Amino acid sequence: MMSQLDEVPDLNITPLVDIMLVLLAILMVTTPALVYEEVIKLPDGSKSSVVSKLPELEIRVTKDRKVYIKNDSFMLAEFPDSFMMQKSKYPLKSIVYIKADEGLSYKDVMFVLKTIKQAGFTNVSLETNG
Repeated sequence: MMSQLDEVPDLNITPLVDIMLVLLAILMVTTPALVYEEVIKLPDGSKSSVVSKLPELEIRVTKDRKVYIKNDSFMLAEFPDSFMMQKSKYPLKSIVYIKADEGLSYKDVMFVLKTIKQAGFTNVSLETNG
């Protein structure tokens, strides 16, 4: 006669692990595809067509005073220190385009411009719609 202790049920977790691995793979594939783009409304200006072979650097400043360099974002107050640490990635001859939201104060835009000029960049442009 077998006792009930001899019949220990076996828990099969293989299907659970398979499902979790599939979900993990889906998450890993879709996460890099998610790109968050901030909305910047540029002020109107005159259109000029300048063709250049120099490397370009685009700096975006949103209405809520966040500064973006490629995919890195900084608050406006910490931008000078962060930019000084990253400036070695770009040649000083690079053309720097500043895209600033028209809702920003003039003082904030000039703060970004002054920081870029102090870092040694001389080809700096403010970008507008026009």
